[in-house]
Amino acid sequence: MKYLLVLAVVVVAFYVWRNNRLADRDQAARRAPPSGRAQAPAIMVACQQCGTHLPQTEAVRGSQGHYCSAEHRRLRED
Repeated sequence: MKYLLVLAVVVVAFYVWRNNRLADRDQAARRAPPSGRAQAPAIMVACQQCGTHLPQTEAVRGSQGHYCSAEHRRLRED
């Protein structure tokens, strides 16, 4: 009789452990970022005055190239 009780406890413990493991796996799958297309890398340009590299979208465009600020554009192009 006691072997039957031990077997029942082991079966219940295994069932609880398995359900917790499956629930954790499901939560991790929901938290994972979608594996869609990655964004294209930003084009980097160097400031003509100081040489600092920055994304082209943040650079100030001048007649002689890209600059990191309007002040550097003014210094270089005057």
